Amino acid sequence: MNRVGAKRDFTRNLIAIGLLVSLMSTQGPGASAAGEAEAGWQLARRWCAACHVVDMAGYGTDSAPAFATVARDRRDRRWVRAWLEAPHPPMPNMNLSRGEIDDVIAYLDTLAKH
Repeated sequence: MNRVGAKRDFTRNLIAIGLLVSLMSTQGPGASAAGEAEAGWQLARRWCAACHVVDMAGYGTDSAPAFATVARDRRDRRWVRAWLEAPHPPMPNMNLSRGEIDDVIAYLDTLAKH
């Protein structure tokens, strides 16, 4: 195979991988199979309640939007994922793993149903 053919194959494979990653990371409002809502609720109570009301019972503080508001207003889970992966001040960077982010998103999905 010549250099042009190898470069074309490499580019084609790179595009295919990019599309696959994009499809795997796209979740609709109700798609939460990747995360565990209970684990997300536990994370929210531990890490987020200092600034957010994190559940329908009112647990937490109100210096930032309540999780129920985030769940209602931010139906685009890709936005939520991006925010949690690279938070912006005044939100601290908690260095959540992908699994933990999936769990928080799954928990937000349960709040969006209320």
